[in-house]
Amino acid sequence: MQGYDKYAYEPFAVTVDLAVFTIREGRLHALLVERGEQPYAGRRALPGGFVQPDEAAETAARRELAEETGLSDVAGLHLEQLRTYSEPDRDPRMRVVSVAFTALVPDAPEARAGSDAARADWLPYGEHRPSYAPLAFDHDRILADAHERVGAKLEYTGLATAFCPPEFTLGELRQVYQAVWGAELDPANFRRKVLATPGLVEAVPGAARLTGGRGKPAALYRAGGATALHPPLLRPEGRP
Repeated sequence: MQGYDKYAYEPFAVTVDLAVFTIREGRLHALLVERGEQPYAGRRALPGGFVQPDEAAETAARRELAEETGLSDVAGLHLEQLRTYSEPDRDPRMRVVSVAFTALVPDAPEARAGSDAARADWLPYGEHRPSYAPLAFDHDRILADAHERVGAKLEYTGLATAFCPPEFTLGELRQVYQAVWGAELDPANFRRKVLATPGLVEAVPGAARLTGGRGKPAALYRAGGATALHPPLLRPEGRP
């Protein structure tokens, strides 16, 4: 283009960072790696890395997830772009702009470290500051933003079902809301609200599963087709 000089602008790098969540034993867990290289060697961080010249950001996110944690072609993986982080001093190496993604994984397999990560683990995420904090770079902020995004979307979309297997009980679905919101929900009230929300779930005809105890088998459901919930399932007042 006439009059345009690409060398007149300071170059910068583009990275992707992934805030990946799953539910384990009724608790929300986040996928974190231990950095094996400087800067922040030995510190926990979100999986991620540099976008290559020939790939899109989402392609890079999926590649980095596979390379750093061994999670590739995971059944039911939900991946969506969170936001862009572009503060000039967020990386001590150079100017780096990060496109952050959040991902939800049902029945997540064990993570294994690869690439430049020394290790990868699913670690509990909750209200209290975890023992692995602070994370490298601005990853505490990214992880908190992702948690808030997921918690908010549980209110007005069917995103909670992305944490569940293809067929699930209402008790298993309730565990998702409780784990993400950090709040106990009354089982009967939750069941009433879910079944009164068009398109959130649909029954699997004739299917049931024993869930422990002496009660009768629990009916199974699958994700409904609604893209927005009317009315929304609002989190309890005073919760994050």
